[in-house]
Amino acid sequence: MASTEGKYNIKAISTMLGIQPGTLRAWERRYQIIEPIRNTAGHRLYSDEHVAILRWLIDKVNKGFTIGQAVGLFEKGNVVLQSPESTNHSDYSVQLSDDILHALLSFEEMKAHQLLNQAFSLFSIDKVTIDILGTLLVKVGHMWENNEISTAHEHFVTSFLRTKIGNIFHGLPVDGFLPKVVAVCGPNETHELGLLIFTLFLRRKGFEVIYLGAGIPNQDVELVLREVEAKLFFTSCTIEKNIKATSDLIHHLKECFPDLIIGTGGYAFDQIEGDMKQDLESHIVGKTKADWEGWLRSNLQ
Repeated sequence: MASTEGKYNIKAISTMLGIQPGTLRAWERRYQIIEPIRNTAGHRLYSDEHVAILRWLIDKVNKGFTIGQAVGLFEKGNVVLQSPESTNHSDYSVQLSDDILHALLSFEEMKAHQLLNQAFSLFSIDKVTIDILGTLLVKVGHMWENNEISTAHEHFVTSFLRTKIGNIFHGLPVDGFLPKVVAVCGPNETHELGLLIFTLFLRRKGFEVIYLGAGIPNQDVELVLREVEAKLFFTSCTIEKNIKATSDLIHHLKECFPDLIIGTGGYAFDQIEGDMKQDLESHIVGKTKADWEGWLRSNLQ
């Protein structure tokens, strides 16, 4: 079933489906066949379900139906909609992610800037950071671990993305009524972008996030938690050998701060099984935005 979450702005829809923005607005006004979701800035956002409906209508128009006839057919029901993932058009964000990665691995920083700016002009911030940059991040991590790219390549990509995400992060407003959050990479961890993307998701929801990054001693983490009176703490672990140290940190903080809500994630935690998985399961936030939303809902009730 297609997602009903707003992901695409009108420019993205125009690019994906080959429909002029003015035509789309006219269809919306006259036939009310879809109702775009408005973001906090009041801009239209379209969901995967909207994309599927529009693609079906455009296909009928291309076969000779008028838009009015196509809408009439649609409203009679018995319509099978293809999900965006099942079409040749799939998701342009996948192509953009690959293009940005190729540019960065070729040290073409200007081209990467242009492609990322294009992504932000087409898609929502969450779509770009979670789907495009998040996908890119996972690929870079796998390539580095498999010795397909050098440490220099990995550092260049990381530096570029950290700067971009950081610029967005610090420009977002904070809701003072929400609890404070502290986020830090697990002990001995150096890969911080996954955690940074997650904290950007939190900041987009209005949380004040004190992001400490990597290389912070455990005693300093405790100091910050006390000083800012944080209610939530998030940490990440991407390398298997660091799982135990990160798990130990979680249990230690739970003893020191019994009311602290602790979440964790990262590639290493996605692989755990058995007793350790059962032990940490309530703390693992998941891999997708939907997982993150669900974890927050269940822990902030």
